[in-house]
Amino acid sequence: GGSLYTFGFEDWKDFSQDYSSDSQIIRTITYKLRIPRIILLFIYDKIPPRKVRFTRRNVYKRDGSRCQYCGKKFKSEDLNLDHVIPVSRGGKDSWYNVVCSCVPCNLRKGDKSLVEVGMSLVRKPIRPNWRSFVKCNFAEINEENWKDFLDLAYWNVELEEDKE
Repeated sequence: GGSLYTFGFEDWKDFSQDYSSDSQIIRTITYKLRIPRIILLFIYDKIPPRKVRFTRRNVYKRDGSRCQYCGKKFKSEDLNLDHVIPVSRGGKDSWYNVVCSCVPCNLRKGDKSLVEVGMSLVRKPIRPNWRSFVKCNFAEINEENWKDFLDLAYWNVELEEDKE
């Protein structure tokens, strides 16, 4: 690789003031910052939460924008969310009871149980694992500065063992 230097925030802020290219700058009200190509974190106070938030977007993502009754894929504007066990029958707002549904399937099901209308789920709804929501294809990164770090990360990152 090339030459790498480390900076604290204040030093980076000072270094950024002399940078001329506006395309690589983040501007704030009081100063400008050069966008760093690599951020190396030496310490942190905690691991980020590993829980996927229960949101409409994340349910659509979990279900792959497919109706969980007929299995067809739709644009997000042609889908809605449905409670497998209707709220009127005690169904909850949760990962385990809310699925993507196309309008025709949702209208057919209404506030009935799946058994009552002779329908079934393509896939049982689950709480998704946060790893399935974090996707970064390092092969697509076209940044020579990252090569040394990615090679090291590939060989040195700790693998997670299954608990037996």
